[in-house]
Amino acid sequence: MKRALLLFLLFIILTGCGNLSKANYDKLKVGMTYDEVVAILGKPDDCSEALFARNCTWGNESKHITVSFIGDKVMLYASKNVK
Repeated sequence: MKRALLLFLLFIILTGCGNLSKANYDKLKVGMTYDEVVAILGKPDDCSEALFARNCTWGNESKHITVSFIGDKVMLYASKNVK
């Protein structure tokens, strides 16, 4: 039982908890707040900030969702290889 639980947890970690999905990407809308996006996708893997803009990425180079915020509101978002 412990081994099965450990394997399940490892699977969840390696697949990024399933947050990088087309279904979750389709939930994103211009005007959402950072917290609303985090509630859908989880904590971002990387963010950079300059002045009033924040760009965050969930995933890696081969599969990701990128969201650009201005003043804590979504302005643009895009995905790569998200299915």
